[in-house]
Amino acid sequence: MARRSIGLLTDGESVDEVFLVTDKQLRTNRQGNPFLQLELRDKTGAISARMWNVSEQIFRTFDEGDFLRIKGKVQLYQGSLQILFTAFEKIEHGRIDLADFMPQTEHDISRLYERLRTTLRKLANVHLRALVECFLIDEPFVAAFCKAPAGIRNHHAYLGGLLEHVVTLLDAAERILPLYPELNRDLLLMGIFLHDIGKVRELSYERVFGYTDEGQLIGHLVIGVEMLEEKVKLVPDLTGEPFPRELLLRLKHMILSHHGTYEFGSPRLPMTPEAIALHHLDNLDAKVHSFTRDIRDDRQGSSAWTPYNHSLQRRLFKGLKDGAEPVADGGES
Repeated sequence: MARRSIGLLTDGESVDEVFLVTDKQLRTNRQGNPFLQLELRDKTGAISARMWNVSEQIFRTFDEGDFLRIKGKVQLYQGSLQILFTAFEKIEHGRIDLADFMPQTEHDISRLYERLRTTLRKLANVHLRALVECFLIDEPFVAAFCKAPAGIRNHHAYLGGLLEHVVTLLDAAERILPLYPELNRDLLLMGIFLHDIGKVRELSYERVFGYTDEGQLIGHLVIGVEMLEEKVKLVPDLTGEPFPRELLLRLKHMILSHHGTYEFGSPRLPMTPEAIALHHLDNLDAKVHSFTRDIRDDRQGSSAWTPYNHSLQRRLFKGLKDGAEPVADGGES
C-alpha cells in the first residue's frame, strides 16, 4: 500500500505511518509534565509531532536521523498541522527507501548540470575558463555540488537545491547583463558559481540536513575561499601563466560579501559592481523561493493567509477565497 505522505495529511486524520526524525526535544508543560516534541519529515515536507507523558528513558530509545512508525492523529494547532501520537516503533534503516524521505529538486539533475557546464565553459576569460575546468574535472566535488541542498531550512532546502539555485542565478544574470553593460559578464557568472561552493562541505545531507563540524566552526564563506584558493593553484598547469592577482581578489570578495550586510554574516560589504549584483540576485532568488514555497505548501484551505513565518517575520497573502477568514491583525498568532 502506498505510504501516506506528510503533504497529504489533513486535520482530524488518523496516522499510522513511518517518518524520518529530524529533530527531537524533551519538554515540560505548564504543570511540569514531560512531553516529547518531534519534527518529522518525508520527501513532501515536515510536520511537528508531540507525545504526552514521556520519560527520559523513552526519549533515549531513538535519535535524530532514525525512522519511526508513528500512530496518532492530525490536528490543526495555531494555524499549522501537527500530529498527536500515542505510540511509536523504531524502524531499521535497512527496511527504508531513502527516496521516500529526502526532499529533492523537481528538476532533472543531469539537465541542470549540463546547463551549468555549458554556460561556464563559454566564459571568454582564459583564466576563469581554466578555473571552471579545475572544478568540473574534480568528480567528488561535482557529485557533492549536484547533491547538496542550498540550506537546511530556508531556501532550496532539498537535495539538488544548490545546483538548482546556482543555475537559476546564472539564467537571471544572463537576462539582466544587457541592461548593465558596465558589469563584467565573466566575473559575475563565475562569482555566481563560486558564491556557495563552501556548502558542499558546510552541510551534511545524508539523512538529516545539518551542519558538519567544519561548517559549524568555519562556515561556507571561508570554506568557499579555501576551495577557490586550492583550485587557483592548479590553473597555471592549464594556462601556462599565473592566475591574475586582482582577479583572484575580486572573486574572493564576491564570496565573502554576497550576504550583503554584516547583520546577515558578511565579513565585508559588497564593494564592486559584480559583488552587489550577485548579492541582490542571490537574495531575490532566495526570498521569492521562500515566499512561493510557503504559499504552495500551506494547507489551510479556508484562510487567505499562511501561518506566521518566524524567519520572514510575516504572514504571506495567498489570495481571497470564498469563505476565507480575515486575519484579525498583522502580528504573530
